Amino acid sequence: MAGNSSRRGAVRKSGTKKGQVVGSGGRRRKGLEGRGATPPAEARTKHPAAKRAARAAREAEKHPSRRQGQGRKVLDGPENVLGRNPVVECLRAGVPATALYVAVGAESDDRLKEAVQRAADAGISILEVPRTDLDRLSANGMHQGIALQVPPYRYAHPDDLLAEARKHHEAPLLVALDNITDPRNLGAVVRSVAAFGGHGVVIPERRSAAVTAVAWRTSAGAAARLPIARATNLTRTLKNWASKGVQVVGLDAGGDTTLDEFDGTGPIVVVVGSEGKGLSRLVRENCDAILSIPMAGPVESLNASVAAGVVLADIARGRRG
Repeated sequence: MAGNSSRRGAVRKSGTKKGQVVGSGGRRRKGLEGRGATPPAEARTKHPAAKRAARAAREAEKHPSRRQGQGRKVLDGPENVLGRNPVVECLRAGVPATALYVAVGAESDDRLKEAVQRAADAGISILEVPRTDLDRLSANGMHQGIALQVPPYRYAHPDDLLAEARKHHEAPLLVALDNITDPRNLGAVVRSVAAFGGHGVVIPERRSAAVTAVAWRTSAGAAARLPIARATNLTRTLKNWASKGVQVVGLDAGGDTTLDEFDGTGPIVVVVGSEGKGLSRLVRENCDAILSIPMAGPVESLNASVAAGVVLADIARGRRG
């Protein structure tokens, strides 16, 4: 009995294990490794961003001229307009929104009712969301229970602006903005260009106001009808236009040519600088003429959008004559 190893309590000394114990001898090492960083949204096939990217790729295949920065391109992300008054103003101006968010339990008033009605009439999606979702969109929580999502503006290529004028067999009338950083000025200029028969506006990619909801609203919907281009290098764009017969005219209070003396019937691009900085040095050096607006009073300068409107109105008058 003493030599019987199968008795109860005996230690099993055989080299064969009954089953797997702690560790896998390295056979499952790969399964224990991390999966790495989460792929970007565009790489996850079921993510909305991936679907948008796929649609953009299909669109690029249909329109090859829009590849590699040509044609209209999207450079910014969607914007969220917060607050009842700003949302209603955007909807009244026809800003092309994609969704209207209303917080669950938001107190109804005339502005909220108007926003919902205008969004419904325009075919904009109306979504009821928890208030915490809107809190995340606002740094100070001042959304008043409503938000409007505005998609990024699709900018034209600068060459498209000349093509637009030639399509109508008209002498190009373009406006370039230099050092304009206020989107309200941008919107007001776009409105004036559309009102006085201009063919487009070009802005620099950097250090410039972009077509935001504020610019849309100030343009009173003109941004939907007038092409706006972004130039990687404004000076290079102006040189390119000059080589194609377009006269480059800068606006400055100390210009060598007054508006009364100027003939604006030919192809023109009017370059508008900011009220404070004016035209940048390189842009000024590439202007064929520097134009000033005669003023009766002691006012030193006009707001950029006002100056652009005065000059465009005078050019339009001359072209009608």
